[in-house]
Amino acid sequence: MQFFGVPFTVFGDDSLQYLNTILAKRAFIVTDTNIVKLGLHELVIAELKTANIECKVFDGVEPDPSIQTVEKATAIAKDYKPDLFIGLGGGSSMDACKSTMVCYCAGIGPLDMSPSDFYNLRAKARLICIPTTSGTGSEATWAIVLTDTEHNRKVALGSYETLPDIAILDPRMVMSMPPHVTGSTGLDALTHAIEGYTVTWRTPFTDGPGLFAIKYIFEYLKRAYDDGKDEEARKYMMYAASQAGTCFGNGMAGLAHSCGHALGGIFHTPHGVAMGLYLPYTMEYVANGSEEALQRYAEIARFCGIEQGSDKECSKALVAAVRKLVKDVGQSSSVKDLKIDKDKYMKALPDLIDRAVNEAMTIAVTRVPESEDIEKMFICAYDGKPVDF
Repeated sequence: MQFFGVPFTVFGDDSLQYLNTILAKRAFIVTDTNIVKLGLHELVIAELKTANIECKVFDGVEPDPSIQTVEKATAIAKDYKPDLFIGLGGGSSMDACKSTMVCYCAGIGPLDMSPSDFYNLRAKARLICIPTTSGTGSEATWAIVLTDTEHNRKVALGSYETLPDIAILDPRMVMSMPPHVTGSTGLDALTHAIEGYTVTWRTPFTDGPGLFAIKYIFEYLKRAYDDGKDEEARKYMMYAASQAGTCFGNGMAGLAHSCGHALGGIFHTPHGVAMGLYLPYTMEYVANGSEEALQRYAEIARFCGIEQGSDKECSKALVAAVRKLVKDVGQSSSVKDLKIDKDKYMKALPDLIDRAVNEAMTIAVTRVPESEDIEKMFICAYDGKPVDF
């Protein structure tokens, strides 16, 4: 038995107006201070007021939200008693909102959630996610990533109940993204789609969203990066990010996530930056030892018009295209470029390896690495050297 879950998705111009149709009494909006400064929350509140829905805003979400932040939001929600949660922002705000809803509805702590338990969350509230970046795809998945500051680690949580009821993709919400955020979040989406399309947990239902997400990202990410007012590019990057979320959220991510989460947990590298950095190295590693992956990478390259030769030629061309896109959108192609001291990096290597090996995503790749291979990949990624083993 397998499952494929997607939220009811509203997309395109003026999508926020769908909030006029929502039946609820009190909405609890979880977001960050930057979204409030930009006034994007006011667009949401205006539509909710038209539907006679009261609103309360929690804007205390930080990048890579902590367990403590979710606890603070939950305490406020308990007093407010909402019947609607709205995650407004990037992946951090949407993940914090999902977790807050679980803690409020189920009466548990952020780390107490189990994917195998049923909490009947909708007996108390529903969930809407409205992204303001085109990257995480959190609006299309049940996944939650929180930061455990006490142990300096990232924690992956979630269950099928944390899949949003509704996702609203209104292009107005992403038009103000600065270039560096456009680039890093776009590469996060690319990583979701490529890994979701090539892992062993993929299904016939995830293949389509994954392929089209990759194609759109190659076509539109650089355009959106070069010109933030390019409405067509912004729209299609929003669609690509959600399709990529659908792909990996109903399958699994892969080694770039394993390595990137490890780096982010120790050196606090932004998620999208880490994904774009490690993606080509991990693709090379998997392709070097898996005919299945080689064929899947070749399918991507042919579908996107990157290369039409042999599987090996196509796979190499795809990796080269990823590396070029990373450079074209101003992102780092090696750990060294991030200005992380090499001595500190090498000292952290045992911890990096341990975290990467024990990430759940590692088990779903078509070439499962040993610790020694993970170590060599981390070293290649620091120096910017291709993975040839």
